[in-house]
Formats: sequence, structure tokens, C-alpha cells
Amino acid sequence: MTDGDAAGEDGLEALCAAVEVHDFVAAEALVEAGADPDRVLSDGTTPLLRAVEGGSPAVVRALLGDDARLRLPETERARLLEAARRWYEEGAQARLRRLTGEAGPARTAWADEAECEGVPEVVLGGRSVRAGHGAVLTLLEWEFRVLAPVAELVARGVRFPEEDHVDRNASLQVLNSRRSAHTWAEAVAFRHDRDPRRRAFTVDVVRWQLWFLSQTAHAGWYEKECKRILVEWEPGETDAEVLGGVLGALAETDAPGLDDIGLRRAAHPDPGVRRRVPGLFRPPLSPDVRRALRDLCRDGDGAVRTSAAEVLAGEPGEEDRELLSDLLGDPDPEVVRRTVRALGRAADGPPETAELLVRCLDSADPDVRLSAAYGLAVRDDPRTPGAYARIGPLGPEYEHDHRADGLWRWRYRNETD
Repeated sequence: MTDGDAAGEDGLEALCAAVEVHDFVAAEALVEAGADPDRVLSDGTTPLLRAVEGGSPAVVRALLGDDARLRLPETERARLLEAARRWYEEGAQARLRRLTGEAGPARTAWADEAECEGVPEVVLGGRSVRAGHGAVLTLLEWEFRVLAPVAELVARGVRFPEEDHVDRNASLQVLNSRRSAHTWAEAVAFRHDRDPRRRAFTVDVVRWQLWFLSQTAHAGWYEKECKRILVEWEPGETDAEVLGGVLGALAETDAPGLDDIGLRRAAHPDPGVRRRVPGLFRPPLSPDVRRALRDLCRDGDGAVRTSAAEVLAGEPGEEDRELLSDLLGDPDPEVVRRTVRALGRAADGPPETAELLVRCLDSADPDVRLSAAYGLAVRDDPRTPGAYARIGPLGPEYEHDHRADGLWRWRYRNETD
């Protein structure tokens, strides 16, 4: 396609087609090539307005560009905001049903958006929309310098249960970008809310702040605040899912007393909480922590056994190695895979660990054999070439797996010209 095509009627038609099928990659390329997202169409809409109504924030972002607030007149900005709010408040399926007049069932499927996000896509009466209008509204408000109330952003973030829903991520992104003590205080106050969904969302507000500290003014203050809030929050949280989130966030910090918190929660009745506990423990592992990890390695939940094994494998004692050896024969294949991966990561492990890895080369699972061979490679074990020869052919999913390059790196370190 030439720039002239993209800027003319052909490009405009192609842009509308890309918007209709929610193809943000094609839409972005067409806009960059000159197709006008603000061109008024025969029905009075514009490609950008159609994108807003289509409910895909990735497509809207592609058509907004970098200068939408300056480019668009106030009346058009207001029209876009009103359209997004109307679709969001009515709901994608209900509004689509009203517009099409269709009484039959809608077809809904989960669709991937950009950057590991997702959104339900609703098809009815030959028309398709995505239920991401909350994210679209949040995106437009931020682009047009409209500060939505914190409570409204939180409400949008918890409207749908999926953690990777675009509406949730858009609210988190804007709350993280609004660098003010007032916004922060309002947002984290929802940790006291009666609704566990809002408390769970608040955990993510804190985690996002921790993840993006390097981009944050007054990063030191925010870091201290996050740790203080999480440490004070943990003892009184009664919802297991929210508590698991709090423990997961604490595990990403160096807050004081993490070992004590982990030991206190190691026998929690909910496996979702127990599987978060090992991440709280820091080396060197104390005797009490080792005992707790051994108990968790014998837990009835596979994910709990896995999380405990991954920590214990980094600093195994003699008794721990026997337990880890048992886990290599665990009935849950995922426990085995992740245990051998953990054993294979430590280059300075004891000789007994290398023997465990050699034993894993007999596994019927190629992923286990690959982890075992890689573990020998990082130890500069002379059995590495033979171990890699035993892996067998790997599928395309391993094309960019760092373990597959272990033999090449071993040879680079150990073989001379």
C-alpha cells in the first residue's frame, strides 16, 4: 500500500475495515501511512468514533495517536467520551442487542488485546463489539486530561472478574500514573472496603506502585508506604484470596518480619494462601523455616508442594535433598517439572544435586530432560554433552527457551579451539 492509497478513500475504507474487526496492528499502520481517523463519514461518524463504540482500547489507542487532545475540538472530545460512557453503562451485549434488534442469543468469546490483556468479544446480528468500553473511557479521560473520581476507577476495575481484563488494567494504569498523595490515599483506603473485590483490586494498586517505582517521583516514600500498608494489612485480612494477594505483594518486598509472617500463615486452611508462603522466606533459611518448607513439600496441594520445593532447592540440606528426590517422582507432572527446574538453576549446588539431575534424564517428559541437562550445563558438568543428546527433538515452543542454549554455552566455556 502506498501513502497515497492510505491517505485517500482506499485507505479510509481499509481503516474502517480494520476497526470493524478490531485489528489494532493494521489500524496503527494505516494511520501512520496517512489514513485520517477523524474523517467524517457518510453516516456522521468517524473511524475514531467507530473504534470507541467497538470497545477495543488497543484500536482506540492506535487511532488516537500522540496528539488527540490538541488535534480534536472540544465538541468531538465530548462526543467520544459520551459514546464510551454510554456503551460502558449500558453494557456491550445489551446495547448491541438494542441497536441490532436481535432477540436471539449472543455469541461471546474471550479475545486477546495488546500487551497480555483480554476482553470478551460479543457477536450479535452480524456485528461484533468488544466489552472493553470501561478501558476505552478511562483511556479517553486520561488522554483528554479528565480526572475521573478514584472511586469510579476502582468500580471499573472490579466490574469484571478476570484479572487480565482491559478495564481492570486501564484503571490500574491511570491510578499508577496519577502521582499525587491525594489519589494514593483515596486508592489505598479501599483496603478497608467490605467488598473483597475492591480489597483485591487495592492489592494490585500497591503492587503496580512497587513494580514501577523506578518511574515514580518520590520512589523512596512510595516504597516505604507500600511496605507499611502491606505489613499492617496482613494480620487482619480474612478473605483467603485477598490474603494470598497481600502475601504475594509482600514477597516482592524486603519488608521486615517476612519469615514470621510466612511461619504464621504456613498452616492456613486455604491452599491459595499456603502456596504464597514460601515466597516470603529469605536465605539463609532458619531451622524453623526449613521445617515449614518441608511440611509444605508434603502438602496435599500440588501448587503448594511446587512453591515450597522451588525455595528449598535453592539451599538444600541433606534431609531436604531426600525430600526433593521424592518430589521428582511426584504424581503431579507440574511439580516434577518445576522442581527439576529449580534444582537446575543453582550453579553452585552440592554434588548430590547433580546426581539427581542425571537421574531425571530418564524421564519420559522432554521438559524434565531439558531442565536436567541445563542444570548439568550451568554446573560445568562433563556429562553435559551426553545429557543434551538424551533430550531428543524439542517442539517449536522451545525455540526461544534459554535452556536449549545450555550446551552451546557449556562448550563456549569449556572447549578450546
